[in-house]
Amino acid sequence: MKKATPVKKVQAPDLGQVLAELQAQLAAVAERLERLEARAAPAAAAPEAPAAAAPSPRATPAPERPAEPSISEEEVLAISGALAAYLGVRLRIRQIRLLSSPAWAQQGRVSIQASHRLHN
Repeated sequence: MKKATPVKKVQAPDLGQVLAELQAQLAAVAERLERLEARAAPAAAAPEAPAAAAPSPRATPAPERPAEPSISEEEVLAISGALAAYLGVRLRIRQIRLLSSPAWAQQGRVSIQASHRLHN
């Protein structure tokens, strides 16, 4: 039979002290987040007024992007299947964007015209 190992008594830290440390850390993280968000704000935005001077004005909403046509789940599955067959590995699709470019249309017309047989 195994002998029971003696239980060591560990003194628990003061719960109030732990709570105060956590609140201080949370305040530091919140302050850092505010600085990072202010730095990431667009340069065109007006600089923020100091907090003690006046309440900050409401943030202007970001301009809306034009609505992109949605891609159905079947289309995403077809694209991922085609990529997996072509590359030979299974992929995780993170984003699909529809691109329109006059170069694509021009290249398509060139390939079609090049496929036609010229008459002599």
